Amino acid sequence: MKVLVMYVNEFSYKPKEKNLEDAPEITEGKTCHNAILAFVQVEGQDEAKDVKSREKKLVNHLKWTARKNNTKSVILHSFAHLSESKASAEFTKELFDLAEKRLQNADFTTMQTPFGYFLDMKIDAPGYSLARIWASL
Repeated sequence: MKVLVMYVNEFSYKPKEKNLEDAPEITEGKTCHNAILAFVQVEGQDEAKDVKSREKKLVNHLKWTARKNNTKSVILHSFAHLSESKASAEFTKELFDLAEKRLQNADFTTMQTPFGYFLDMKIDAPGYSLARIWASL
């Protein structure tokens, strides 16, 4: 799994183009402030491991990053451009849902961008060291 995390002052999106046929219809966008925006690519080899172990690894990384940036808000965004390897959409969505639930159980505010869509995005991110962190988990 590859993860690019950014602390954002503001993040907003609008669904632009559906790229998974069975994704639900979503037309409205959302905006979030003072959050960790996680671009996550779940890789094929992640499916060979237990989904719960992958979820725990991702959540621990996101919690650490959030603490470093003094926030309790996390945005999960599936981003299949950090590696050549891709897990199935079903495994990726299950991992995202489990991670979101674990974060919420730890008193985080969470949001997932629409799964199965290309999005128009606006990102306002400050320029300091821990505002951008890349990891291979």
